[in-house]
Amino acid sequence: MRNFAIALGAALVLGAGAVSAGEYQITVDRVQIDTGDFTRTGVGFNGASPGPVLRFREGEDVTIRVTNNLSESTSIHWHGLILPFQQDGVPGISYPGIPTGETFTYRFPIVQSGTYWFHSHTGFQEPDGAYGAIVIEPKEPEPYAWDREYVVQLADAHPHSGNRIMRNLKMMPDYYNRKQRTLFDFLGDAEDKGFGAALSDRKAWGDMRMMPTDIEDLQGFTPLINGKGPAQNWTGLFSPGERVRLRFINSSAMTYFDIRIPGLEMTVVQADGNEVQPVVVDEFRIAVAETFDVIVEPKDDRAYTIFAESMGRTAYGRGTLAPREGMAAEVPALRDAPLLTMADMGMAHGEHGEMDHAAMGHEPPKAEATDHSKMDHAAMGHEPPKPEATDHSKMDHAAMGHGETEPRRGPDPFYAPGSGLMPEAADGGRFLSYADLKARTPLYPHRPATREIELKLTGNMERYMWSINGVKYADAEPIRLQYGERVRFRFVNTTMMTHPMHLHGMWSILDNGSGEWNPVKHVISVAPGTTVYMETEVDAPGQWAFHCHLSYHADAGMFRKVIVEGAPQDKAAELDARERG
Repeated sequence: MRNFAIALGAALVLGAGAVSAGEYQITVDRVQIDTGDFTRTGVGFNGASPGPVLRFREGEDVTIRVTNNLSESTSIHWHGLILPFQQDGVPGISYPGIPTGETFTYRFPIVQSGTYWFHSHTGFQEPDGAYGAIVIEPKEPEPYAWDREYVVQLADAHPHSGNRIMRNLKMMPDYYNRKQRTLFDFLGDAEDKGFGAALSDRKAWGDMRMMPTDIEDLQGFTPLINGKGPAQNWTGLFSPGERVRLRFINSSAMTYFDIRIPGLEMTVVQADGNEVQPVVVDEFRIAVAETFDVIVEPKDDRAYTIFAESMGRTAYGRGTLAPREGMAAEVPALRDAPLLTMADMGMAHGEHGEMDHAAMGHEPPKAEATDHSKMDHAAMGHEPPKPEATDHSKMDHAAMGHGETEPRRGPDPFYAPGSGLMPEAADGGRFLSYADLKARTPLYPHRPATREIELKLTGNMERYMWSINGVKYADAEPIRLQYGERVRFRFVNTTMMTHPMHLHGMWSILDNGSGEWNPVKHVISVAPGTTVYMETEVDAPGQWAFHCHLSYHADAGMFRKVIVEGAPQDKAAELDARERG
């Protein structure tokens, strides 16, 4: 069954003129998108949104011819794939893009396996519908079995175009905030915690020119599962007793989703295409651009709802697993919308505008350490920072369960204490934490980082400006890395938003306290008021993008170019040869 599905998926993409399983044809087109709530013109691949599921095999070389049928330039980025930088598909960094009416031929080797996706990296074509899925079959059998599989690709379709949304956000940042606090909310707060406390809290938010409902920049969207809105009910079939693999991909422009399937436990087996030690959960949060593979075992002859609830509880996506077409299960109600707290802002009831880092379990940022990109620790006469010792002095990893055989069930260490965003599973179930993720097999030898680079995630919601270290992309110098080094990135989120940070071309090793078993990802989510670390083996020469994957944040300036220098001559020659084709 698995081989048949792979062959069928490849046939759908290849078309009649294809000559081998390693050659693909993709067109970029204007398409109609019907969500069940509204219909609008958008952008798609091969005449549809989402585009086709591309199925590759680890070890093959692929040739993908992309023809631009739009009246504007376009591009395709192969999200999470390790490939030569000229094939990465980012205009202005990898190549100029694909002009209207022209065809660009991508050629690259497939050196990995797992679940990934592809999307336009031009303007707001991706939010407008230009995305699709990638499934890569591994060379060796995987260490778990399943009987059938489905891609479950999430998106947040909006009736407004991406360009119009950005104009509205720049004009009025709370334009799409339908959950603004009212006088009646204030009176309710005063009744719950006293007039003085309620007034003090309201004043604190006013001083920051923010609202505790600033969780989602964008509301009024319809969540989609494989291109279908909740009323259209995408359905995947199973036979009772089968093991079903679900490949979740969050292709949203801006929306985090909390995923659950009432009545079924989910065993997480992959994160961002890489195998992890299996974790059994009832619910998980998927950041924008992340992928999670789970296995479920529906034993009964009945339908089950796949429920994807937005983090701000303003909308939900809904699909169904069922033994037969036309079946449906109960759809849960949206839970109460969360509110940001002072803990989310890193204040922990401290002075307004100051982060209480000790209360959040990490050291305050040191002024002299704002940018470590030029620091040579060996030349300075001291050891480079050790991953297990850098800025974790207040974190009790044993208490978090890192050393236990059973993954810890306590609060997620990547959320501030008392956080309004603290994930909680429905009905007291088990919610996946980043701390639960442990690599099944380490991809790289565990070694100390060569140096540390601090990236403060900065922004101004009132003016809708987003940046890194207070500098937007247009005004920033590139981050320069040396081929062969191991760099430790320190993300300090000073904003009220959660940011999914994506480094192109190289893996991101999340430091969740698991040492050599730290998981390998391509997106690292950083919650408000927290500091999160990742490390990167710098093994890919060239120019790469590094950005927040919230589309409107990246466009507003939370974006950097990374330049990897000093590659060996043989590596450089190999890249030149690939570029010549």
